[in-house]
Amino acid sequence: MAAEVLSEHGCFGGVQGFYRHDSKEIGLPMRFSVFAPPQARQGPVPVLFYLAGLTCTEETFMIKGGAQRVAAELGIMLVAPDTSPRGAGIPGESDSWDVGVGAGFYLDATQAPWSRYYRMESYVAEELRRLILAEFPADAGRVGIFGHSMGGHGALTLALRHREAYRSVSAFAPIAAPSKCPWGEKAFGSYLGNDREAWLAHDASALMLKAQTPFPQGILVDQGLSDKFLAQQLLPQEFEAACVQARQPLELRRHEGYDHGYYFISTFMEDHLRFHHRILSA
Repeated sequence: MAAEVLSEHGCFGGVQGFYRHDSKEIGLPMRFSVFAPPQARQGPVPVLFYLAGLTCTEETFMIKGGAQRVAAELGIMLVAPDTSPRGAGIPGESDSWDVGVGAGFYLDATQAPWSRYYRMESYVAEELRRLILAEFPADAGRVGIFGHSMGGHGALTLALRHREAYRSVSAFAPIAAPSKCPWGEKAFGSYLGNDREAWLAHDASALMLKAQTPFPQGILVDQGLSDKFLAQQLLPQEFEAACVQARQPLELRRHEGYDHGYYFISTFMEDHLRFHHRILSA
């Protein structure tokens, strides 16, 4: 195995593992986690990639998401990469929580000094996906993607930009129109430069406006209405309007009393796993 085993733990009849490998795309060691359900002992199973949000790591989802029990029931493998390169040595990379370490935004940076290491789109959609399919019992024809906040942005944009790679997509409280919010403006300005037209290629709402029913079996998005980031940073209404224009079926569920954190995510995790299972098993 090209990936080094950091630890493996029995979990709901399957194995929860944490791994490290030398990434050619990033140019540094990268960590990721995998939950292999018990069904994986008999052969390849559907696989769901989960992209976490700002400040998170490859451990956050596996510890807080509450996904393994249902994934074991449904026979779904779960994969979570880290949220950025670590140890790049870029000046100031740890000075801000929303750009740099823990904030890769799942794109390939084009601006120095970030462009040398911050290649999270190529890493997630290409290198890590190939590694998982080669080294774990994952079915290449049944791959889905979902995520939260910055990772919800990543899930939606990677699904739209790599349509051949993913059969299903969903998100929790995604940054749905990053070119129009402070988080996105700061990150895109750093990673992609000042050309706002270039930003649109990594904006889920802008990408959807150019699409035509890319996911005919639907997209699921959950959003808490007590989320303090909703009005200024997340802008789900932009994605909702784009889906209408693109004739893209979208179930955007708005929930009273839920905020931006993992208590919200874990509440609706089972719905997302069953949503992906329905599509990936079709």
